[in-house]
Amino acid sequence: MRTQAVNPQKQRRGLSRMWHAVRFSIAGLRAGWGETAFRQEAMAAIILVPAAFWLGQGWVEIALLIASVVAVMVVELLNTAVESAIDRIGPEWHDLSKRAKDIGSAAVLLSLTLCIGIWTAAAFHRFAT
Repeated sequence: MRTQAVNPQKQRRGLSRMWHAVRFSIAGLRAGWGETAFRQEAMAAIILVPAAFWLGQGWVEIALLIASVVAVMVVELLNTAVESAIDRIGPEWHDLSKRAKDIGSAAVLLSLTLCIGIWTAAAFHRFAT
């Protein structure tokens, strides 16, 4: 007797698996767009990514500036995923739920701090020297 897999994605191979993975990723970006913080960071990225080509002096600096902006967005999406998983468990307050959400929030704060630090250093390097 053959049983059906819990997740049909695990049975896919090759281009079919890749196609479905891309569709799931796009769905994740759409879900992230529903979060105000992610939308704000995406709007900032629309300005900051082109600005990186103006501010950066060399491809490494440009790549670092862009990567720091993208890292903030990635961490925000991961934080949203953690919050969604915790909310699925239930609305009642629990120490571990609060801890998980606080740690996710701290990760976003650290990524923002890193991004601001990199951009400040690049601006200082360009204009102060």
